[in-house]
Amino acid sequence: MRKVMWIVALAALAWCGWWWFASAGLRGAVQTWFDAQRAQGWQAEVGAVEGGGFPLTLQAGLRDIALADPAAGLAIETEALDIAAPAWWPGDVTVTLDDAPILIASPLGQSTLTMADGVMALNLHPGTALELEALGWTAGPWQVDDADGLRMQANDLTLTMEQVEGAQYALVATADTFTPGAATRRGLRLPENFPRAFDSLQLRADVTFDQPWDRRALDQRRPQPRVVDLHLVEAIWGDMKFNLSADLTVDVQGVPTGTIAIQAENWRDMLDMSEAAGLLPTQLRGQAEGVLQALAGASGNENTLDVELSVRDGAIRLGFIPLAPAPRLILR
Repeated sequence: MRKVMWIVALAALAWCGWWWFASAGLRGAVQTWFDAQRAQGWQAEVGAVEGGGFPLTLQAGLRDIALADPAAGLAIETEALDIAAPAWWPGDVTVTLDDAPILIASPLGQSTLTMADGVMALNLHPGTALELEALGWTAGPWQVDDADGLRMQANDLTLTMEQVEGAQYALVATADTFTPGAATRRGLRLPENFPRAFDSLQLRADVTFDQPWDRRALDQRRPQPRVVDLHLVEAIWGDMKFNLSADLTVDVQGVPTGTIAIQAENWRDMLDMSEAAGLLPTQLRGQAEGVLQALAGASGNENTLDVELSVRDGAIRLGFIPLAPAPRLILR
C-alpha cells in the first residue's frame, strides 16, 4: 500500500512539474510572438499575459491587446483574448474572443466587430511538424459597425478547414440570416420593401495543396493550391439567386485550368447593386450587361444565367471566346 502511495505521489509531483513547465512555456511563447512582431516593425502590445487552468488545462489570458501592421495598414485592438489547451496535448488550442467590441482599422476605414461566443479552435497532429488537422471559427450573433452605423450582422458564423487526407482540406463558410445593415442598404440604394436578410449565404469546397499545412507555413512558405473542387458558392437574397461551382487544377505559377458553372437569377439587379456599391464602374456597365445578356440568351431565359465557362491558357472563356483574364491563385 505504501508503495502505491509513493507511486501516486511521484506521479502527481511529475504532473505538477509538467503542468508548470508547459504553462510557463505557453505564456512565454505568446510573449515571444509579440516580441517577434515588434522586431518586424509592427505595433504589438499586450497589457498582461495571465496563467491558470491547473491541473488539466493550460491557459494564457491576454489583456489590452493592440496589433498593427504598418505595411498593410491593418490594426486590431481588443480588451481580452483567452488561449486554452489540454495539458496532455497543447496542440489542441482554443481561443475565446472577447464579447466586447473589437476595433478593426484598415485602408478602407475603421469599424468594430461585436461577436457573442466567438471561439477559434486549432487542432494539430502530434509530431515536430505540427501538421494541421482542423481549424475553425464559430460564433453566435455578430455585427459590424462603422461611422455610418450598422454595416452587417448575422445570427451565427461558421468557418472551418478540416484535413481530409494528406494535403487535401475541406473548407466550409456559412452565415445564417446574414443581414446587411441600414448603412449598407443605403449604399446599395435598396428600396424599403427589399428583404432584410439573405435566405442563404454559404461556401463549400475541397482544396488540395502542394503540401500539408504545418509549422512551415509560418516560417517558410504558404502551401499553394493545386486542385480546387468548389462544390458550391451560394447567395440567395430576395429574388436574386446566385450559384457557382468549379473544378480547377492550378499550376506552379498559380494559373488555373478547368471549368466554372454559374447560375444567376435576376442578374440585372446584381449589376445594379454592384454599380451602386462602386464595385462595377459606371463606364463598364453597358459592356458587362451586353456580355451577360448574350450569355443569358444562350440559356433560353434573358433573366437567368446558366452557363459553363472554361478556364485555360490564362483566360476565362465561353467556348472559344475569351471573356476575362483568369485570376492567379497564389497564397502570399
